Amino acid sequence: MEALKQGADALFILLGGIMVLAMHAGFAFLELGTVRKKNQVNALVKILVDFSVSTVVYFLVGYSVAYGTNFFVGAEQLAAKNGYELVKFFFLLTFAAAIPAIISGGIAERAKFWPQLIATAVIVGFVYPFFEGIAWNQHFGVQAWIKAFTGDEFHDFAGSVVVHAVGGWIALPAVILLGARYNRYRKDGQISAHPPSSIPFLALGAWILIVGWFGFNVMSAQTLDKISGLVAVNSLMAMVGGTITALLMGKNDPGFVHNGPLAGLVAVCAGSDLMHPLGALVVGSVAGALFVVMFTLTQNKWKIDDVLGVWPLHGLCGTWGGIAAGIFGSQSMGGLGGVNFTAQVIGTGLGVGWALLGGLVVYGILKALMGIKMSPEEEYEGADLTVHKISATPDREVSW
Repeated sequence: MEALKQGADALFILLGGIMVLAMHAGFAFLELGTVRKKNQVNALVKILVDFSVSTVVYFLVGYSVAYGTNFFVGAEQLAAKNGYELVKFFFLLTFAAAIPAIISGGIAERAKFWPQLIATAVIVGFVYPFFEGIAWNQHFGVQAWIKAFTGDEFHDFAGSVVVHAVGGWIALPAVILLGARYNRYRKDGQISAHPPSSIPFLALGAWILIVGWFGFNVMSAQTLDKISGLVAVNSLMAMVGGTITALLMGKNDPGFVHNGPLAGLVAVCAGSDLMHPLGALVVGSVAGALFVVMFTLTQNKWKIDDVLGVWPLHGLCGTWGGIAAGIFGSQSMGGLGGVNFTAQVIGTGLGVGWALLGGLVVYGILKALMGIKMSPEEEYEGADLTVHKISATPDREVSW
């Protein structure tokens, strides 16, 4: 029976890893559909290469930073318990690699290719796993201190704060340091429209993310005996809540409609194992509204050129999700309890502060040392031709 349990757990978390791996295709197509046509190839290449760099760095360094273990042992030892520790690494890697995938959407269309890969290595190797270890592996006694002070630990079941808020808040200083796309905000005060290149691809990316998210949330249990249908239904309710609110507040704009479910899913991650489904519906609905309002403010009033709106979507909705777990996870709001508002505010604040500092330092140093933005000529030509020497749909065929 023990051997059967070990095999079942390894398969369970492996399937979760595969589902979250598929979400990276969602990131790719969401960005591909949102950017202009001359940057579509770059969007696809960035996500795949960022994931590959993340894998190597997280295997060699990041996983050890977060969990204090490494893989510099014999294969026989690694294969113990059906290789469960290896597939657990695979699963958690897909979370870590989501950080550069999130940032990629914010800095799209004008960021240099190679400096971003360096940033990916540093962020996945140290910045992200440092806070991951605090939240999920009791590092530095922070969780013990929060529990002693408030009565409960900071709770983040599937990463509203650890993954999404951290990714979104790292992206904010990156976007600001990079600056807007050339001619996006004109001197006469006019805003140049940069419409999405493909609504169908944008929608495809959103749908892939939605489906994969049920692996992201449900499989965060990490063992088969801890699986909870409550997590699945809460994820569903938050997703539809975000969609409906974004539809209404976004005035039927397809970009808002397809990002609304993602906002809801970001927000429900933290408390998806605790909330009542009606509470999850409220949390997702608030997140959908938050995304529409803050994306509009960011782009049009504050003139922060966050191309995919990753700071409102992941940063702010992730922050809301961390705090909301302390509200709707409580028994007084129909939840299971074991969590409180003060602990959630402290833990969420620590994640946001660390992410802001990390993003500012990493991208500030890269900007000073090698530059992070394409020249106006390179941006006008497009990242596809500038970086990859081919467009998404070459206009002429080679004739022999």
